[in-house]
Amino acid sequence: MTVLTSPLGRLRWTLTDGLTLVGRELSRLRQEPGQVVAALVFPVIMVVLFGYVFGSAIQVPDGGDYREYLMPGLFAMVTFSAWLGVMGRMATDASRGVMDRFRSMPMARLAVPFGQTGADLLIGLLMLAAMVATGLLVGWQPHRGLIPTAGAFLLMTLLRYALSWVGVYLGLAVKDEQVADAMVPLGLPITMLSNAFVPTDGMPAWLRFIADWNPVSALTAAARELFGNPGAPSGDVAWPLAHPVTAVLLWSAALLVIFVPLSLRAYTRTGR
Repeated sequence: MTVLTSPLGRLRWTLTDGLTLVGRELSRLRQEPGQVVAALVFPVIMVVLFGYVFGSAIQVPDGGDYREYLMPGLFAMVTFSAWLGVMGRMATDASRGVMDRFRSMPMARLAVPFGQTGADLLIGLLMLAAMVATGLLVGWQPHRGLIPTAGAFLLMTLLRYALSWVGVYLGLAVKDEQVADAMVPLGLPITMLSNAFVPTDGMPAWLRFIADWNPVSALTAAARELFGNPGAPSGDVAWPLAHPVTAVLLWSAALLVIFVPLSLRAYTRTGR
């Protein structure tokens, strides 16, 4: 008991149980390969749809290829899909009584949300890999070297992980898979109201303010800057676009500080 009551013992216990539940989530996905295929195909469709169908009608600021301008925005879009998938899986487990069974077991309290967020992180890496391959095929490429490129993907990974905790909390809050499914379309306006697909210069002032302070815009701007792609912010722009890397780090830290404790509290109270 001394091992389990010490901080290091509790951490080891949480990590061990959490990794077990990561394996559970990945095993569940192996039994439902259609979800994995859909998750990998969707980003590819978005590259083709926006890059070739809409791209011919959109002018890139200061010139440049639209597909190089587009890819950082699509990376950001895939990153922000994290909370939707995790929310759905948590709501499904809560509505089917799986959470009650987990709480009846000698398991670390944080293990279940840790398992969900850890599994989503691996799924997100697969989706990013699919998008990178597709982007390279359509002519996108990073131009600033290995370290800035790796930094861009690390930012995406960090923010995705933070957003997955938002999904954990919302899934536990709604406790109903049908309600969670109904909330999925809400993710589209969040990603569209940004600089991911078009410049924000032509938007009305009030709408541009929202778009410029949208974390999707900060991540997109950071990726364009680190990849050396067209559309990197310049001149008199909103603070998150002038300092996009710092903005993404702050967004990630804020989401983790807020939603990790909220998720733990919601998991503890679920079913009471």
